[in-house]
Amino acid sequence: MASFLDNAYSLVHQDNTADQPSLQDLKLQLEKGTDETKLETMKKIITIMLNGDPMPQLLMHIIRFVMPSKSKPLKKLLYFYYEICPKHDANGKLKQEMILVCNGIRNDLQHPNEYVRGNTLRFLCKLREPELIEPLLSSARSCLEHRHAYVRKNAVWAVASIYQHSESLIPDAPELLHSFLSSESDHTCKRNAFAALMSISHQKALEYLSSTFDSIPNADELLQLAELEFIRKDAVQNAQNKARYLRLIFDLLDASASTVVYEAATSLTALTSNPVAVKAAASKLIELCIKEADNNVKLIVLDRVDQLRIKNEGVLDDLTMEILRVLSSPDIDVRRKALGIALEMVSSKNVEEIVMLLKKELAKTVDEQYEKTGEYRQLLIQSIHHCAIKFSEIAASVVDLLMDFIADFNNNSAVDVISFVKEVVEKFPKLRPSILERLVSALGEVRAGKVYRGVLWVVGEYSLEANDIREAWKRIRASLGEIPILASEERLLDEVQDENAAPTEQVNGHAKPAAPTGSRKVLADGTYATESALTSQAAAKLEAVKAAQKPPLRQLILDGDYYLATVLSSTLTKLVMRHAEVSQDTARTNALRAEAMLIMISIIRVGQSQFVKAPIDEDSVDRIMTCVRSLAEFSERKELETTFLEDTRKAFRTIVQAEEKKRAAKEAVEKAKTAVQIDDAIPIRQLAKKNVGEGTDEIELDLIKATGGDSTFEDLSSKLSRVVQLTGFSDPVYAEAYVKVHQFDIVLDVLLVNQTTETLQNLSVEFATLGDLKVVERPTTQNLGPRDFLNVQATVKVSSTDTGVIFGNVVYDGPSSTETHVVILNDVHADIMDYIQPAYCTETQFRTMWTEFEWENKVNINSKAKSLREFLKQLIESTNMTCLTPEASLQGDCQFLSANLYARSVFGKFFRVSKYSKDGLLILTTGEDALANLSIEKQGEDGPITGFVRIRSRSQGLALALGSLKGLKANSA
Repeated sequence: MASFLDNAYSLVHQDNTADQPSLQDLKLQLEKGTDETKLETMKKIITIMLNGDPMPQLLMHIIRFVMPSKSKPLKKLLYFYYEICPKHDANGKLKQEMILVCNGIRNDLQHPNEYVRGNTLRFLCKLREPELIEPLLSSARSCLEHRHAYVRKNAVWAVASIYQHSESLIPDAPELLHSFLSSESDHTCKRNAFAALMSISHQKALEYLSSTFDSIPNADELLQLAELEFIRKDAVQNAQNKARYLRLIFDLLDASASTVVYEAATSLTALTSNPVAVKAAASKLIELCIKEADNNVKLIVLDRVDQLRIKNEGVLDDLTMEILRVLSSPDIDVRRKALGIALEMVSSKNVEEIVMLLKKELAKTVDEQYEKTGEYRQLLIQSIHHCAIKFSEIAASVVDLLMDFIADFNNNSAVDVISFVKEVVEKFPKLRPSILERLVSALGEVRAGKVYRGVLWVVGEYSLEANDIREAWKRIRASLGEIPILASEERLLDEVQDENAAPTEQVNGHAKPAAPTGSRKVLADGTYATESALTSQAAAKLEAVKAAQKPPLRQLILDGDYYLATVLSSTLTKLVMRHAEVSQDTARTNALRAEAMLIMISIIRVGQSQFVKAPIDEDSVDRIMTCVRSLAEFSERKELETTFLEDTRKAFRTIVQAEEKKRAAKEAVEKAKTAVQIDDAIPIRQLAKKNVGEGTDEIELDLIKATGGDSTFEDLSSKLSRVVQLTGFSDPVYAEAYVKVHQFDIVLDVLLVNQTTETLQNLSVEFATLGDLKVVERPTTQNLGPRDFLNVQATVKVSSTDTGVIFGNVVYDGPSSTETHVVILNDVHADIMDYIQPAYCTETQFRTMWTEFEWENKVNINSKAKSLREFLKQLIESTNMTCLTPEASLQGDCQFLSANLYARSVFGKFFRVSKYSKDGLLILTTGEDALANLSIEKQGEDGPITGFVRIRSRSQGLALALGSLKGLKANSA
């Protein structure tokens, strides 16, 4: 029944198959209706036909009542109809009515209106019946000489299409197009004619190209693009022409049109791998990227440059500074891409220039405001970090620069700087004195708690000389202010009260304190309380004391940053212990010890008072008291000194080494991708056979990859695991589906088996969806014979990473016309694991996203796994996430485990770029981010593992979908 659709090229989607008018209604509307009514009727007819009903009874009505119409929209739909209508009878002969159709087409080919002619010629490109084409040939050929370019440019495609499918009807088509090209003056017509000639006769196209070879650099942009495409193909078939072509492409690199420059650069690198040619092509691509305003185009061109860099290692290193000129673009994605490429090309020759440029860009982020200044600043800091760690000779100048900006940066950027400084201090001992001096001097300027913690940790770990310890101590005390903190704050409150003495009133000539006036106030529990003016005044004075200007470290502690207070306590403890090691001045050591204890106890006391925004927590009190006890006992217990002075440094060194190994492993993987094995065959083009894949055009290879032609075949067990049974074995129709996920689609390949001895008429499979799924291709209606098999396909579009369900039924007609049978299908659940991919991000990025994302799904864990690490491994496998917590931090046997996990979905927003391709190029932006934090503990040796996983994402669907995965639900409470 669906054989008439074999040559259908225009597809129309039908939203609702239930709203299908009867045949009689359609005939009546065609007979009696106006042009507007006929237009809607034709749309319905075409839609119904494309969904499986050929409706041959309507052909004569359409010829009688639609073909004579002069309406152009109606004429366009008429040719859509001709495209798909059955043209042969049951015996395979052309229907008699098609003589009338042929006559109407010939009239339209001779129509005075150029649009009607052009539209009819476009229909001829889709016509495959020689009996219909033959009477139209003379009219089609005459259109090549029409006065209007629109008709001529469609006529050349019609001639080429007829030649391709029925060569005997127009054997002189190549000569016809060749002569047309020689006499044609319109640029679009010449481009179409050359492309058509190229598709039907490579030799004739080569003859024309040779005759106009010298004028190609001055030709029109469209024709140049078509000729470049031909050159790429001919250079593979006729290697002797390659030298001429390369000289021509070099000339086209200086063309005025950006599209020609792009295609010329791409063609040049496809034809040769000569370093001079590759560098010239890359240079032009970079110029194009700087010149073009469209950010999408910039990303495409940068991708092409990156591919050239990978294929030609080391050749483009001299262009690194040119690539960094792209940083002038305001778009953050373009900048990120340019920086990523440039960092892969950094060498000892150009590292100083690159870092100098990055320094200038970093200074601009302080003085100027960009669209995403903070993100760009972080990107620059990470890039400088990468260069400094890779090339130690520039580390000193880089650290000095970043230290200058540490007080100006926002929180995230400053944290990145401190992380970088910590790594540099550990890896380059010679830089420690200067870095410590800069950090200590910056203590009075830093306002961010995270930055202060990092600075204090570095000062506590790497102040190794007595002078360094004393200088650090002096700066810390200055940043802390007067101690004890509580006593000084109370004295300040008393001073404020003395300045604002209580008001008095005169009674019989004597001063008497004014009676307090009160007001009723509703408390949180709904009860009433009386608030006096004195109470309000006391609260105002307390707020004034809190708002008074204070040193930075003191202000942060009073604001409730008790984690910083614990880091301060640990730093003071380390400084005292190290001073006791390096100095013989026992009196000074004891004085420092006493002062450190006073500071710690003072922090605890003020944390329990009214002067802080939030009371101190028990964990912080325990940590500070541990430091106090360690200071009191370290002279008798040497293991305390070992813990504070050696173990913490050793742990950090392990983390740094782990990061180095990870970087080295990543570089090794990248090198392995481009490495050539010693036993690989050496391809010699001159000795290779023409029919071997070496001669395949790069465009064709791209097409094969895009259509999945080079993908490896799935093994049988993998396929069988994706088969879903849709109906029972006892149902009249047995159905099962092979579910295949292809990029952003779910393809259901459904097998239908008629288990009865009767023919099932008008059998159709209807699918519907729940969630962000949409059925975009429905199976056509079929007749299924007794005990017969049938394969149909349905395509479901997936638009987000969410739990989705596909359900439906099989419908077929019974013996009587009014009887319909329905078989309900089992549900098919969309597996989100096919759309979740492991990904990596930095700790700063993770924390930033964790703060920003509002959707959280908390899953309680109660598992019988043997160990905490084994459960973590199971969780990573079941959720397809990456563990961001370093391996060094997870080592050791403990009853508690905490780790951060990260993944990204493949879904994002599409945007189309049509500037550099015929049909447009779809580009997908970055998908959704999924964050998870695992906190679990083991209850005894053989007890269960309990805890929870917190999953966060920008959208609710992804958080819920990850939390409902089978591997996670099996271990949840």
